[in-house]
Amino acid sequence: MSSLNGKVPASNGARAGRMLRYVDALAEAVAQEMERDRRVFVYGLDVDDHKRIQGSTTGLLERFGAERVFTTPLSEDAMTGFGIGAAMAGMRPVHVHIRMDFLMLCMNQLVNMAAKAHYMYGGAVSVPMVVRCMIGKSWGQGAQHSQGLHSMFMHVPGLKVVAPSNAYDAKGCLIAAIRDDNPVIFVEHRLLYPTEAPVPVEPFVVEFGRARVMRRGEDLTIVGISNMAIECLRAAELLAEAGIAADVIDPVSLAPLDVDTIIQSAEQTGRLLVVDNAWTNCGASAEIVARVAERPVRNRSIRFERMGFAPTTCPTTPALEQEFYPNPSRIAAVGYRLVRPGDGKWVPDPRRAELSYQVQFRGPF
Repeated sequence: MSSLNGKVPASNGARAGRMLRYVDALAEAVAQEMERDRRVFVYGLDVDDHKRIQGSTTGLLERFGAERVFTTPLSEDAMTGFGIGAAMAGMRPVHVHIRMDFLMLCMNQLVNMAAKAHYMYGGAVSVPMVVRCMIGKSWGQGAQHSQGLHSMFMHVPGLKVVAPSNAYDAKGCLIAAIRDDNPVIFVEHRLLYPTEAPVPVEPFVVEFGRARVMRRGEDLTIVGISNMAIECLRAAELLAEAGIAADVIDPVSLAPLDVDTIIQSAEQTGRLLVVDNAWTNCGASAEIVARVAERPVRNRSIRFERMGFAPTTCPTTPALEQEFYPNPSRIAAVGYRLVRPGDGKWVPDPRRAELSYQVQFRGPF
């Protein structure tokens, strides 16, 4: 397997011979599905604005027209209800939310209506709806624009939750989500938008419930959710300089969750560190650790650590942000203590603690 600076095997995305940004992969996935299936339409606040949701809906209005790509009033509850009704009637809506924070305004529609309709009507009704939503820090947006609330939706039967960390998975997961007959919460970290990966031109599907092993190592298993998968790759490079080799795993899909891949790695290394783009309390990291701990482990015990947001409201100032979000240096330091608990002398280079932003994951795909 490859590190951040590794070469991509000549398969899948590499065959395409092109690099594509995460944000462009989103737009391409939707365009190809709209071309393939006239039931697919895109709506949401400012999807037809000149900035096109930071570029993620670029070209859709011009290509498919205002009947299939249109903006909405600032009314998340009503517009989600509209999408659920359209999905029940046989359409395949893609509802774009600029921020995940504001899904709180349509929780009844998502949790009580969309998630439960198929079950309550004995399978006679489906809700094939995609809810795109952004998470993550960005120049001090603070308490109401920076939250990762994906664990709330992982809790609800009937909802699928995916959080791809690279452009290849972004395209494949979004196509899979649009084709799925269930409501899918599609989580996008805004700092991933400019990152690139090899992505095929043709449509393809990344199956839900399969984690991606991004790097191989025998000393430690690190699981990184969404953008934290990229930060964990950087942390693994720091650990390698200290003689520690880490498996880095991106779950990709949070519900369904591929716990088997994580358990297989943790059984081999005996140590598991889970790093989330959210708070740890009752979060995705807690669920992953719990599932691993519940499984019988062959011949050894596993030591666990979790990292995520500091247990406070998201700050706006850069100085506080440095303490609020996990960074590669702190991830590496926690991983080092897991592997060598008696050695507290090693400290990663603080100059390499910055969040990765433009750092690319080149494979494998």
